[in-house]
Amino acid sequence: MPREPDPDWIIQRRRAIGNRVRVGREYANLTQEELSYRTGVTRLTVQRIESGATDARIGWLLRIAHELRVPLNDLLGG
Repeated sequence: MPREPDPDWIIQRRRAIGNRVRVGREYANLTQEELSYRTGVTRLTVQRIESGATDARIGWLLRIAHELRVPLNDLLGG
């Protein structure tokens, strides 16, 4: 059964999370490739998270937050 598209508020929130990941990565002076290597998340997945193209798994966000040395809540915007 096909999945319905995500509502706009979810897409906007996903993009905001991705933007915070990108800003944190750049602040840490890391490339997507370096963050990928350190977290075990593929570079393509990092790119998709940053662009808001995919729903990020909690495990991925926990790894990213750990490597960026920020609380997970900072990435989620809470």
